Amino acid sequence: MTDIVLVAGAGGVGKTTISAGIGVCAARSGKRTLVLTVDPARRLATALGLDSLDNMAHPNPELGLLWAAMLDASASWEAIAHRHAPPEVADRLVTNPFFEAVATRFPAGASYAAGEEMAEEVESGHWDMVVVDTPPSHGGIEFLNAPGQMKSFVGGRVLRILTGGRIPGRNTLFDRAAKPALRLLDTVLGGELLEDIGDFLFDLRHTYDGIARRSQSIIHHLEHASMVLVTTTDAAPLAEAAKFVDQSPGNTRTPIVTFNRSLPESWVAPRETVIDPKLAFNLKRWGAEAEYQRDIRREWRATHSGPIVNLAWRASTPNELPALESLARPVWAALEMGR
Repeated sequence: MTDIVLVAGAGGVGKTTISAGIGVCAARSGKRTLVLTVDPARRLATALGLDSLDNMAHPNPELGLLWAAMLDASASWEAIAHRHAPPEVADRLVTNPFFEAVATRFPAGASYAAGEEMAEEVESGHWDMVVVDTPPSHGGIEFLNAPGQMKSFVGGRVLRILTGGRIPGRNTLFDRAAKPALRLLDTVLGGELLEDIGDFLFDLRHTYDGIARRSQSIIHHLEHASMVLVTTTDAAPLAEAAKFVDQSPGNTRTPIVTFNRSLPESWVAPRETVIDPKLAFNLKRWGAEAEYQRDIRREWRATHSGPIVNLAWRASTPNELPALESLARPVWAALEMGR
C-alpha cells in the first residue's frame, strides 16, 4: 500500500521546500518515494533531480529511492481529456481555448489535475510513498474540495441545461430563439464564438462519467492521507492555516501544523552582558520578534487540537539533500509517530 503525505499551506511559507525535505527523509528511510511538486525554484528543482520540469517522474541522481515530478495543470488536463473522453472528443477538447481556461484559470482546475496525478501515481503500485506539494490556492483547502467541485461542474445542472438533457443531443444550446439570454449572447459575442462555447461544453459533458468515478477515488485517497499544514506566524498565512483546519472535510486526518521559520524561544530573554549599544538594540528587536512568535504559537495551541512542529529559521533556503533532510526531520518524526 502506498502512503500519501499532503503538504498544504499558503504561498511563500516554504511548503515546496518542506515537501522536498519530507521526500528526502522518506527515501533515506528506505521508501521508494515520489515528490509531486508545484513550480520549485531552480536550485530546489536541481536538488530534486528535476533538470526537465514536467509531469514525468525523474530519478534523483544522488538518492536512488527519490523521484520527483512537477505538476503541470495543462499537461495533466490533456491526459484527463484522453483518459475520460472518446479519442475524437479528446482531440477537440485539448485544442479548445475554453478547455485551456478550465485547466489553468478555473479555481479548482489545477487542484483537481494534481489530485488525478496523485491518484494515478498511488494506484500505479510503483511507490511506497507519494508526497504531494498541493497547489497554494486558498491555503490548500481547494485541493481537498476540488474533486467534488469538478464533478459538480462537469455534471452540473447549468451544463445539462445548456447542452441538453442527455448526450448525444446538442440542440438545446443552439435553440437561441427560445432563450432570450442566448439571443443576447449571440448578439454580444457573435454566433461563431457562441457555437465554439457550445462545442466545448458539449464535449466536456463526455468526460463526466470518468471524472465522477475518478473524483470518488481521489476522495478515498484524501481520506487516508497524512496531512502537513505549513504556516508562519505572519497574519496572512496564519489566517489561511486556520481556514484550512476549520473548513477541512470531517473525513480527513488532523494535520500536523508546522510553524516554519521559527525563532528560538531562548532569544526572548534579553542578554544583560552585551555592552555594545547597537548589538544590544538588535538583540532586543530579535527578542521581541521571538516573543511575538512564541505567543502566536501558544494562542494556536489554545484554540486548535493536533500536533505542532516548529522548524527553525535559517539564514538561507535549503537547496541540497542534507540540508533538506535536516530541515524536514522533525516533521518526518511526527509523521512516523502518527502512523
